[in-house]
Amino acid sequence: MTKILNSKNPYSWLESSLTTIHRADWYRSVQSVQGMAGATVLLDGREVINFASNDYLGLASDQRLIAAAVKATEELGTGSTGSRLLSGHRELHRELENAIASWKQTPDAVIFSSGYLANIGTISALVGKRDLVLSDQYNHSSLKNGAILSGANIIEYSHCDVQDLRKHLYQQRHLYRRSLIITDSVFSMDGDLCPLPALLDIATEFDCMLLLDEAHGTGVLGNNGTGCVEYWGCTGRELIQMGTLSKALGSLGGYVTGSLSLIDFLRNRASSWIYTTALSPANTAAALTAIGIIQQEPQRREQLWHHVCYLKETIQQRLPNLQLLPSESPILCFQLKNATEALKVGEYLKDSGIFAPAIRPPTVPTSRIRISVMATHEKAHLHRLLDVLEQVNNK
Repeated sequence: MTKILNSKNPYSWLESSLTTIHRADWYRSVQSVQGMAGATVLLDGREVINFASNDYLGLASDQRLIAAAVKATEELGTGSTGSRLLSGHRELHRELENAIASWKQTPDAVIFSSGYLANIGTISALVGKRDLVLSDQYNHSSLKNGAILSGANIIEYSHCDVQDLRKHLYQQRHLYRRSLIITDSVFSMDGDLCPLPALLDIATEFDCMLLLDEAHGTGVLGNNGTGCVEYWGCTGRELIQMGTLSKALGSLGGYVTGSLSLIDFLRNRASSWIYTTALSPANTAAALTAIGIIQQEPQRREQLWHHVCYLKETIQQRLPNLQLLPSESPILCFQLKNATEALKVGEYLKDSGIFAPAIRPPTVPTSRIRISVMATHEKAHLHRLLDVLEQVNNK
């Protein structure tokens, strides 16, 4: 009989790891929001102004989305009951896919049960061990983990640095079968945009595919709200567009749009689509309704951008010492020297009626407060935020 060399509890390392996380001020826990989503929410039983939401257009609490979700649930049930290829497909799913493709002006689209699943499934289906992935160093976790899952060789290029990307491709591209460039369109923890036109040109030059994560661009950027592709005037150029239904569209899920062959391929090879229960009828109907509202009510997006411009201009005038990161989106961040300071400022904001939590490593390289602007914020909400930020700046 093999002698047991170590009788130590194999789970004991968890406590010491948690202790390390606490010491670094990296510990995380949930904060319970009560009631309906909106520009103000109840946090620990107290009303605060909500600058922590991705619900940029305020659609998550729109009665039309709620009514569509309720109707779909009454007609089709609470769950889809299976994967799309088995028993889970409903005509409603295809209606949503057609609506996304039409809106984005692409040949076809496929919806996933989450944006994370869309990224890991798409990337791991498109590239493998004989291939190369070039990833922006500030990409979302789902992009990075999709690349890891694929087994491809991964090179991170400096954030939005097209010359660094070009250098890596010049040195490495010829060694691999296929190559995929992956990037966020709007970087969710900074608010800046990727240089899409230059990325598309480089992709063409080096025979690369390009996957663009439009999670924070969908519904927000472009004249019709379709995202960064429209914003940069790149509609019609061949690329892979991924996005979410859970932010500006106020629902849940993810999507990929592109050529007919791409979408057909993903339906046959993306494991996170094939082996996952289909999106619920309620979420599907809510997202479909949201797309219609965004197309019919551009004033929501106009109001959002009015708020963003007002805040940025006023912060620059009143709080020039506040270290705002460059942003071309409704995400405004100001840096702080460390995680302890970020937590302290976050608590002060909450005590002052502003919900804008601290963002810390390892999520981001430097600690910061992240402010998300919504179309449904009122001028009084923006004024209160500015007053409290001025107090923080003077402390």
